[in-house]
Amino acid sequence: MGRIGEVQAPVATRDALARGRLRASLVPDLLVEARRIVNTVIAGWHGRRKRGIGENFWQFRPYVEGDSSRIDWRRSARDDHTYVRDREWEAAHTVWLWADPSPSMLYKSAGAGVSKESRALVLALALAELLSRSGERIAWPGLTDPFTARNGAERIAAQLSHAAALPAKPDLSAIRRFCDIVLVSDFLDPVEETMTWLEVLARHGVRAHLIEVADPAEETFPYAGRTEFTDPETGDKLTAGRAEMLAEEYRLLYRARREELAAWCKRLGWSFTVNHTDRLASEALVRVHMAMTADGSHAGLTDKGHAGLTDRGHAPQTTGKAVA
Repeated sequence: MGRIGEVQAPVATRDALARGRLRASLVPDLLVEARRIVNTVIAGWHGRRKRGIGENFWQFRPYVEGDSSRIDWRRSARDDHTYVRDREWEAAHTVWLWADPSPSMLYKSAGAGVSKESRALVLALALAELLSRSGERIAWPGLTDPFTARNGAERIAAQLSHAAALPAKPDLSAIRRFCDIVLVSDFLDPVEETMTWLEVLARHGVRAHLIEVADPAEETFPYAGRTEFTDPETGDKLTAGRAEMLAEEYRLLYRARREELAAWCKRLGWSFTVNHTDRLASEALVRVHMAMTADGSHAGLTDKGHAGLTDRGHAPQTTGKAVA
């Protein structure tokens, strides 16, 4: 059987400095790609706007008895109704962003356009660009404190480029109530471990949005014949004489893992989105935007209309040594 997939830049899987250098070489191009995607969705991107204290005009609306807002007599003179002028609430919201830097994210199959790491970074940088343009505060756990800047994506990209090593799972305990966090990962760790890591967010009243980045080969398991699988996290190898005999059980475990995590997110009022690396990144951006602006009512959405994650370990990934 021919090669189906491989771990990109395998030398970097155990060498933090090499991983940092690889990430630094990728980030400029990924920032360009993120901005290209932003330009395709920006027309439909509206911040969490609401009436409140501020300097900027938001809207006119009909006056009702007892309304504390000042009547706008100039607008009211145009017709038979009385209107008040609303200003826009200007308190910036804080959104934390994170893309998984673990070795399993380096995987890319022949049917995928990009590696999972590249897609995750593009999604995170695109969200940074969109949120920065909307005046929101953004931050990256373990990398930056919350800040507001029009060039927010560029600043985060620079920080990522100069970070020699990033923690596989950053400490999230400093993130407090009324914040949002977007976590982009393959979420292939055991579900119990993922839940334990994220429970601090639930305790603090943080609203989370999980984006699972999935390679198509990880879902379909298109392997047959003698195949060698390598765990990108540990380097452990498994050789299957007839890989196709593992396919049905593997797919059941893979779907169960996703479904368990998606159901847990839904119970917490969080959103869960799947984005496949052979599909558009903009699909995930649109769904996360819907979740962030609809008070969590869109939890469980995926790019193919299903919520779907529980094997008890990482998805097997070929090293390119598969033999028919």
